[in-house]
Amino acid sequence: MRALTAGTDNTVLWQHRDLPKVQPNEVRIKVAYSGMNRADLMQLAGHYPPPPGASDVLGLEVSGVVHAVGAEVSAHQVGDKVCALLAGGGYAEYVSVPANQVLGIPKGMELAHAAGICEVFATAWFNIYDIAATQPGERILMHAAASGVGQAVLQLAKVFGNPVFATAGADEKLKLAQQLGAEQVWNRHHGSFVDAVKAWGGADVILDPVAGSYIGWNQEVLNQDGRLVVIGLMGGRVAELDAGRLLMKRQRIIGSTLRSQPNRVKARIMADLYTHVWPLFEQQQVRASIDDVLPIAHIEDAFKRLRENDTQGKLVLVW
Repeated sequence: MRALTAGTDNTVLWQHRDLPKVQPNEVRIKVAYSGMNRADLMQLAGHYPPPPGASDVLGLEVSGVVHAVGAEVSAHQVGDKVCALLAGGGYAEYVSVPANQVLGIPKGMELAHAAGICEVFATAWFNIYDIAATQPGERILMHAAASGVGQAVLQLAKVFGNPVFATAGADEKLKLAQQLGAEQVWNRHHGSFVDAVKAWGGADVILDPVAGSYIGWNQEVLNQDGRLVVIGLMGGRVAELDAGRLLMKRQRIIGSTLRSQPNRVKARIMADLYTHVWPLFEQQQVRASIDDVLPIAHIEDAFKRLRENDTQGKLVLVW
């Protein structure tokens, strides 16, 4: 089969690999579409290696058709249309994955769109409603709100009754955030968001893929007992904290990654998505946020768009 791994100098390396074996608790998927994520860029640059035991092939989510099932698997059958959350291996024609990280695609959804929902909605659900334990009415500050994760958060927050303040780097992205339910928005090119978020009422929960200088600003707008969940380093890995504010306001700062979570955690997240989010897709209360579907042969162009932040939602590769 064809597969894509990280080459040198941020390049993609095409390889031929054997079909992945199927363990008793796994299914093998014939990949139709591969969802792209910023984590793929980090792996390409050598900064985000796969967890021990995971495939070195790029790609953290796919959609396709079940090609084979392990002896212990009863939830899926050959021929089922599915999507899956992966620790790696998604940029390939076939991938094997634990069956409890695989879900049938929501009724009425196309396979192309299903390739772009597992990673972003798992990230949104896990960090906002699991780790941060956001309650109805609590206020959310979402940075990079036009990203796939940002759009997932905006849609879930609207359903579950959480007002959102959204930041992004372009007016058209902020317009999209407002269409998805953001109450207030801020263009990061206008400087610090602190005064605008304070005037809005502050935030009880912040989901931050930026870090860097945003950490201190986040502290300024975080309400009493607020939770800041950091999921990325787009703004750099070094930050300055105000320890006094941390103590007096009982703030919690939490680092979170999804890829390195053990299977039991990913299985729980996928089960939560099936219970709480899949019905929302089927009722058209939330939707897949797909910016574009590109041929796999255009992989370098797709990565260029990711690097330049030239997307509003997910890029999906078609095999």
